[in-house]
Amino acid sequence: MFGFIILVGIGAWTLSRHPAAAAAGVPGAISEKMDKLWIIAQDALHDKKYLRAEKALLTILRVDERNATAYNRLGILYAKQQAYKDAVECFEIAQSLEPSASSLHNVGLIHYETGDYDKAALAFEQAIEMDDSIPARYIAYAKVQEKRGKQKQAVEALEKAAKIDRSPQVLHFLAEAYDKLGEVDLAKQLREQSTIMRAPTPEQIAQAQASRAAHAAHNVQTSHNTIRSRVVR
Repeated sequence: MFGFIILVGIGAWTLSRHPAAAAAGVPGAISEKMDKLWIIAQDALHDKKYLRAEKALLTILRVDERNATAYNRLGILYAKQQAYKDAVECFEIAQSLEPSASSLHNVGLIHYETGDYDKAALAFEQAIEMDDSIPARYIAYAKVQEKRGKQKQAVEALEKAAKIDRSPQVLHFLAEAYDKLGEVDLAKQLREQSTIMRAPTPEQIAQAQASRAAHAAHNVQTSHNTIRSRVVR
């Protein structure tokens, strides 16, 4: 489930936003109740108590029907339950209230999961246009282009991802894309780079050896102290 690995990550980011901000301009007593509802929704989502989370979020939306954050969280909740139609609707409402690359990205992921690759591509293109600094957007867009049979566009998207984040994982995706395009030599070079990047540095090896030596010395000292204690007794 490629898409929802990223969706969960974005969901976690969304949940980290301070809930009290949504209650701005709301009278004190209601604002306090809203804060409690946000906490209930967040805890319930974390504990996978989806019905409880849904009730809390819907109650928030009855008070503040233009709360984009609540719609985003509700969309994440529905996506986790594979209620994709409801999830898309929530993300689209959130997008209309408060335009956001994350909402568009989530819409794209859901269209990807349901096999509507043209709509997924459009959503990712719009998300990238709003925020082109996230490598995951290009990776997701590349996966969609592969499904559409557009391997060259997939490679171009992954090359842009690699410019932002030249991590072993991104290089692995790009190497696979080069293979599919017939660029075997380029794929081989990237895999070699990825292997080198994954290998521990001399400093890391030295630190690991020092740590093991210190741990062994501690165990020896502890053993000696135990023996001495028994002798004294």
